[in-house]
Order: sequence, then C-alpha cells, then structure tokens
Amino acid sequence: MKASPERGHAVRRGLGPLMVAPASIVIFLVIALPALQLLRYSLNRFDVTDLMRSAFTLENYEKFFSDPYYLAVLATTIKISLLCTVLALVLGFPVAYVLAKSQSRFKSIFIILLVFPLLVGNVVRAAGWMTILGDAGFVNAILIRVGLATEPVRLLYTPLAVVLGTTGVVLPYMVLTLQSVMEGLDLSVEEAARNLGANLLQTFRHVVLPMAAPGIAAGTMLVFILCMNAYATPVLLGGTGITMMAPAIYDQIAKASNWPFGSALSIILMIVTLAAAVASNKIIQRGYTRTMSS
Repeated sequence: MKASPERGHAVRRGLGPLMVAPASIVIFLVIALPALQLLRYSLNRFDVTDLMRSAFTLENYEKFFSDPYYLAVLATTIKISLLCTVLALVLGFPVAYVLAKSQSRFKSIFIILLVFPLLVGNVVRAAGWMTILGDAGFVNAILIRVGLATEPVRLLYTPLAVVLGTTGVVLPYMVLTLQSVMEGLDLSVEEAARNLGANLLQTFRHVVLPMAAPGIAAGTMLVFILCMNAYATPVLLGGTGITMMAPAIYDQIAKASNWPFGSALSIILMIVTLAAAVASNKIIQRGYTRTMSS
C-alpha cells in the first residue's frame, strides 16, 4: 500500500523541527545562555569586598550613559569599525570580482593564499604590523631613505595603525564572502549591458553592484561585527592612544574585577553591534530590491 503524497509532506514537515533542534540547542547553550548570564550580572552591584552583590538595578547602564569617557569609547569603536568595513569592501570587491570571473587553473592557489592569513593568529599579525609601523620599522626606513622624513614618524599606537591592522585582519573574510556569492551570479548580463552601449561605470553601477548586493550585505555585516569586537589588534597597535570597547570590557572584568559594569558594557556592545549590522543589511537589501524592481 503506497503512502499518499499528503502524508509524505506531513512527515517531512514533522522531521524539520527535529533536524533543527540539535543546532538550536547548541546555539542556545553557546550563545544565548552566556548572553542571558551577562544580562543578569549587569543588573548586580559591584562591591569592593564581595566583588559582586546580587541586586536588580540599572545603575551600571546609568554609569555608562552618564560617563563621557565610555560614550567616547563606544563612538570611537563605531567609527573605526565603519571605516575598516568600508576599506575592506573597497579593497576586497575588485579581488572578489576577479576571482569570481577567473577561469585560471591557478584560481585555487589564489584562494589558498587568501585563506592562509586566517591560519595565523591576530597577535602574530599585529606583531608584524608593529614591525612595519614602528619607529625603526619598514615604513619609517623608506620615508627616511627617500627624504620624505628626517626622523621617524609616529605611526604605531595611533588610530591609523589600528585601522590598518584591523582592516588587514578582516579583509580575507570580506573577499571570501563576496567571492562565494558572486560565483553564483550570471556575469554574462554584464557583457549584454556592454553590448547595449553601457560604459564601464554604468555597467558597474546598474548591473554588477545590484547583483552583488546580497554578498555586500553579508560581507559588511560579518566584517562590521568582527571589527566591533576586535581586541588583540587595538590593544597591540593602539596602545594607550586609543581605546575600544572590547579592551575596555577586559579591563573592567579582568583588571578591576568589576563584573557587573563589565557585563553591562558587553550587553551594550552586543546590542549596538547587532542593531548597526541589521540596519546596514536592511538598507543594502532595500536598495537591492528597489534596483531589481525598477
């Protein structure tokens, strides 16, 4: 006796939640549960003797929003993250586009070279930037050699060093995300636009950019989240000259042992990061939908 198609569909619908359940449980245990624990800690009070006293107060959040220093730290984190995201997009889009269109037999080697920096820790890469940007580093040696400077230029422990180092860390993620999306696009539409008389700028603006919008949205969201939560690069390359949210959270929890305030900083960073990432994704997707429907 054969099962009816309706029964088969019902069985598949019933199996769907069961197949998603293990991943949902893992996500809850690894992400949601610690976030809820941080939220609870952020409502406690800091005590010099007991370190943390159970309470239900918003004074840690009031302290953050009433302190110009921490507001400036959050503003600096957002500005640097946005700048690094834009730089990664501008630098990574041409590379991803060439890789997506390439039919070379060396394409896999190029992708391996792109992935290789991800195998090196952020601390090691930051140490490399310290060697390049230091007073006795490669950049200053070139500037002095060609006569553009008579003494070392201060590049290390500046916002510029943090932007360069952070962009270098997140650039492979942007390229790989864009390339994976653009691989599935029909780039022959670009050739059709050129045959119809569109120049390079018009083709890029009206054909390539709208088709790549989903990849741009995914790449910018991923890179922005990574930049907002960067720790090693800002600490090693920024020093005391610049403070971002992740190092500030570490200082409160590990050095000052102020778990309630450190937890409040973590919750604020999490909310701001997710809100900004979702907002940027909505803007890009809205522009993509408007362009494709016009």
